[in-house]
Amino acid sequence: MNEQELNQKFMVYENQIRNLQNQFQEIEKAILDMDSIVLGIQDLKGKLGEEIYAPIGRGIYVKAKLESEDLLVDIGERNLVNKSIEDTKELIDKQSKKLKEAQKEIDGELEKINNEITKTMREFQEQKNN
Repeated sequence: MNEQELNQKFMVYENQIRNLQNQFQEIEKAILDMDSIVLGIQDLKGKLGEEIYAPIGRGIYVKAKLESEDLLVDIGERNLVNKSIEDTKELIDKQSKKLKEAQKEIDGELEKINNEITKTMREFQEQKNN
């Protein structure tokens, strides 16, 4: 293996690492969003009949009166189902756990790439020394 081949390998590794890091960050953002949602829905407990500010878009809220603690949850393809606050929280917790498992898998992939980089460098150094 010459230096050009080594550089090409490292460019491939670098691209793989960058892609995995981007995926990791997107998952992290999704987990933080879910945590925020859980806090928001927990704030609804016991507020039946009270006025709240409900978000209707990015940074835009409307004053509303809470008439029910049941939530409409999109379960995919715009199919909405009624769920209690606790059921919704459990659903979000399950999704968050799956995302955390995906993060662990990404960590494992990053570790494999790091091991490959170390192995490649060792092989190159041994070849160079011989």
